Formats: sequence, structure tokens, C-alpha cells
Amino acid sequence: MTTRTAEMLMAVVMGLFSVFLMWKSAELEIGWIPDEGPGGGAWPFWLSAIMLLCCVVTLFRWWRRATPESRSTVQFMDKNTRRINYITVGSLVALLVLTHIIGIYFSIFLFLLFYIRFVGRHSWLLTGILSVASPVFLFFFFEAMLKILLPKGYSEPLFYPLYQIIY
Repeated sequence: MTTRTAEMLMAVVMGLFSVFLMWKSAELEIGWIPDEGPGGGAWPFWLSAIMLLCCVVTLFRWWRRATPESRSTVQFMDKNTRRINYITVGSLVALLVLTHIIGIYFSIFLFLLFYIRFVGRHSWLLTGILSVASPVFLFFFFEAMLKILLPKGYSEPLFYPLYQIIY
């Protein structure tokens, strides 16, 4: 598949997805509700409409061959790019599976540890800092500030002392 074809297919797929999201959002109120504000479907509907508009613009520019990508006949993904994509998708699937077992915070730690060190080939120092700091930040952001509990799986008892501090 060429880069030109990939650009067109992506614009079409994202455009169809936008229409679907607009349709689903319209099941809720998408207009202004007096004395309340925007309805529950307003933000998803209008964001999807903007995304659809962007897809239409992309298709128009593709049709006019206005961008380097819309004129390119180069192969969209070579062997190395496909390999990286397979590793990335596999890593994200592992993150999702592990979230149900060991929780989101330990899953994010393992994902970042693998991805930064072994895929990105960064130093152990940077890997350690980001792999530890990100889940810690996310924990305090979601759990302490927003009061949104994220899945912790079998690791939940480890968080009990922190709950006593936060709540």
C-alpha cells in the first residue's frame, strides 16, 4: 500500500467513525439545556463533527494532491516499521490484560519500563525515573485530586495505607 492510499483510507475510516460517534452522541441532548448548560451529548457530538470536517479537508487535499503525502507512491510501511507497530500493539495489549490482573499503576510501570528501555533504548536512569514517576503522578492525580478510582487488580491491598492518608 502506498502512502497516498493509506492517507485516503485513513481519512475515510476516521470520517465514518466520526459519523458513528455523532450518531451515538445524538442519542443524548446535544443542544443547550436552559439553566443547565450543554447536554450530555454536546461535547462528543461537536468534537466528532470537527473530526469529520478535518477528514473531509484531508480527502479534498488528497484529491487535489496538495500535500507530499497525497502525491507519494512510496510504500507506507516497510518491514522495520511493521515490526515496531507489532511490538507497540503487543505491548498495549499486554498493558490492558495486566491492568485486570495487577492494576493500572503497575501495568503502566511495566509498560513504560519495557517500552522506554527496550524499544526506545534509553538509559536505565531515564527509564527508571519515567517508569516510577508516571504511575505515581497518575495515582495522585486520579485518586487524590479527582477522586476517580482506577482498577488495581490484586495489587489493591498495597494501596490501603495511601487511602488512609488521602481519604
